[in-house]
Amino acid sequence: MDKMVKRGRLSIHLQNASQLSKEWGEGQMHTRVMSWKASMRAVAATEKRQQREAKKRQRDLENRAKEMAKLSALEQARLEVETYENELDVLLSIHKDQSDPWDWAAIIAYLPPVPPSRQPYNEFKARQRLAVSPSQHETSTLIQQAQQQDEREYQDAMQTYSADHAEWEKLSRLARRILDGEHAAYLQAIQEFIPFAELSGIGSSMNFTVHNTRILECVFSINGRQAIPSEVKSLTASGKVSVKPMPKQRFIEIYQDYVCGCVLRVAREAFALLPLDTILITVLTDALDTRTGQAGKQPFLSVVIPQATLNTFNFERLDPSDTVLSMIHHGDLKASRKTGDFDSIIPLNMSDIAQEPDQDTDINSILVSAQRLRSELSKQCAALSPELQTALQENGEK
Repeated sequence: MDKMVKRGRLSIHLQNASQLSKEWGEGQMHTRVMSWKASMRAVAATEKRQQREAKKRQRDLENRAKEMAKLSALEQARLEVETYENELDVLLSIHKDQSDPWDWAAIIAYLPPVPPSRQPYNEFKARQRLAVSPSQHETSTLIQQAQQQDEREYQDAMQTYSADHAEWEKLSRLARRILDGEHAAYLQAIQEFIPFAELSGIGSSMNFTVHNTRILECVFSINGRQAIPSEVKSLTASGKVSVKPMPKQRFIEIYQDYVCGCVLRVAREAFALLPLDTILITVLTDALDTRTGQAGKQPFLSVVIPQATLNTFNFERLDPSDTVLSMIHHGDLKASRKTGDFDSIIPLNMSDIAQEPDQDTDINSILVSAQRLRSELSKQCAALSPELQTALQENGEK
């Protein structure tokens, strides 16, 4: 996974993400304070739980495919159609899952791993055996071998402890930096803990920009046309597989829902990982620019997603396209008749996001700004109408 980190920005290329990224749930922490070892066991348990039913079904079908040679023609046909339907299900359910929320304050309070102590366990067992069955010729040899085994086990435990302590220290330090609002810490957390192994199916790259501690921007390119099947498979009454070209309108509908599902998934992962209020997501795709005749990355969807709004959604029942298009956005996801691509847009930017004043802003500075704006407005009005200027002055005196 190639990556480039700049000030406030992170660019991640996902071609090799499955090798270098963490799987769903890996590294996630429960909110209660616990020992380091207990939290690691909780991580493993969470990882097992967080497997979408569609993914489980996919693995089951893959195993059955290996046994296809042993199946009858009818069973093979059913398996082929089920596999096709499952592929669509996986694509269209990507928005239904997310990682467990990270509680960075609780992570700071995690207890460090306990260092091991030397235990003469094997030596004690050897002396017990010798007490029951004395052997003058082998006594020193058996005890020495047992002591060496105790030492090896202690050194192995020390290596494990050193690795665990380093990981604990690293995570605690990262948690403090995130709570302090350090932009580089936000990008480090994204790089290490957002599940790129699954998201690599979305596209070839994802670029993140931290504008401030509450707003994150993500720009990613999508390869949905390659991910979506171009054919429709069904089982005929005679038990054979029917393969037909997918209708254009149906392809566009699936493509729309897949794109919007990816947008929602990225937003859910970002909000689960970081203490954000809003995320701005822009989606690019390879499209033909009819003005130049050249193909290139073109933005076709840009949406502002507040966390407060996202938290109200029922992801098991919503329609991804309807949900995304109900928020502040650019792009109507209507395919061009000429090229079949979505129309390109001008992406949203920070000026399109309604921002609340910083809690730390001094009230006096707000008043000074308001007075300055009022003075400028008064001067502009005076240039247009002396009567309006007089009215403004009278209102100001009141």
